[in-house]
Amino acid sequence: MKNIIITSFLILYGFTAVFAQQEKGIKGNTNWLDNWTEFRPSQEDYGEPTKILTGNISEDMQLNKRDVYLLMGSVFITNNAVLKIEPGTVILGDYKSKGSLTITKGASIIAKGESTDPIVFSSNRSVKRPGDWGGLVILGEAPINRFGSGSAASYYSNLSPRDYANANYGGDNIESNSGILKHVRIEYAGKRISEDTYYNGLLLASVGKETKFYDIMISHAGEDAFEVWGGNLSMFRMVSYKSKGSDFKFNYGTRAHIANSLAIRSPYASNGHARCLEVKSYDSKEEFDFNKKTTFVSATNLTFLNSSENLEADIKMDLVKEAVYVGVSSLLKVSKSVISGFNPAVILDDDITVNQNNLDGIRLTDMYFNNCNGNIFTENNSNNEDLENWYGNLSFANVYSKSPNGETFIDYNNKRKPDYRLRINKIMATNNDPDLEKED
Repeated sequence: MKNIIITSFLILYGFTAVFAQQEKGIKGNTNWLDNWTEFRPSQEDYGEPTKILTGNISEDMQLNKRDVYLLMGSVFITNNAVLKIEPGTVILGDYKSKGSLTITKGASIIAKGESTDPIVFSSNRSVKRPGDWGGLVILGEAPINRFGSGSAASYYSNLSPRDYANANYGGDNIESNSGILKHVRIEYAGKRISEDTYYNGLLLASVGKETKFYDIMISHAGEDAFEVWGGNLSMFRMVSYKSKGSDFKFNYGTRAHIANSLAIRSPYASNGHARCLEVKSYDSKEEFDFNKKTTFVSATNLTFLNSSENLEADIKMDLVKEAVYVGVSSLLKVSKSVISGFNPAVILDDDITVNQNNLDGIRLTDMYFNNCNGNIFTENNSNNEDLENWYGNLSFANVYSKSPNGETFIDYNNKRKPDYRLRINKIMATNNDPDLEKED
């Protein structure tokens, strides 16, 4: 019955174009989620592979829609080569060999799908699960705040000595260009490599600002969906759906802007440390070069939703965490965004002293905090009076509410026109869908 409900809604939605807008959360005069996104990827049949990609690709190559490609093992685009992917192309990651695709320093990817013909990366298994294959990795030449340059070598098993250079990232070229991703889906990525190392859906390390990111959906990632280390970039209309790890993670001196993006979390799919947004400058002080920049993320019109049907019960079972985490020496500016159904909405690292100097670098304005078990706290401190007084000041224009998610996106100025955000509410309502039941 639930399958019928959601399918009927999506069909109905196709005939109800939307023009309503609201101030906070994802926005658009048209439904930018239409056609290219897929919230039930386990039901998709992408066909059998017709071509295999393996090893190092050192010359320009184009992948065509007429073929289905299989990533066998660690595939590297090297030697400044350009990988061009035609709209509608399907690339499957091999489960047994931990298939992955890495764009190395100086190389680039042109994956420019269309809203009616997206490019899809998915699993080659008949019954798909989070973490089936590696993921997509882009290594660039922009700065990172670690000492020296970085290496992603730990992600690749059986890496030969001559290939270690292909795992390096970092440099001084803020403007560097690693290509474009647009109308791209990445499904069931995030393979476990070792006890504490996992691929992500999309790892961006030292990516420069000329690289373009639009309309990317990552669903059912086995670890983090979007992970960014250093670099300087902008991201528009990103979607993370039921990731086991965090949805958007920025670290190591990233300078980033993310806008009009969505994360839907399931308490039954998440691991114990996952958040919608994590902003840190380092994991340990020993690796941080204090002469380099800290992480700074600016964000507008984000929507973070937790799909708990019984939030209180899920909190008691420790299944729901904070939506946003801010680490020490990190700067975050978020505005016109929705955070709904978390425990609590925001947590600041316990090494962040609550004073005007530090809080001036963590700006939360025009926010809609809805149905959260508390709003803004310092880690391991239940007394948040100072933070509530600070961010509750009228000049920040933040709103606190206790409404069901189904009421979060009502446009009170345009009640009769259906808003595309209602589609999200319908997806949230079908929490016990087959995809979720298959997850380990």
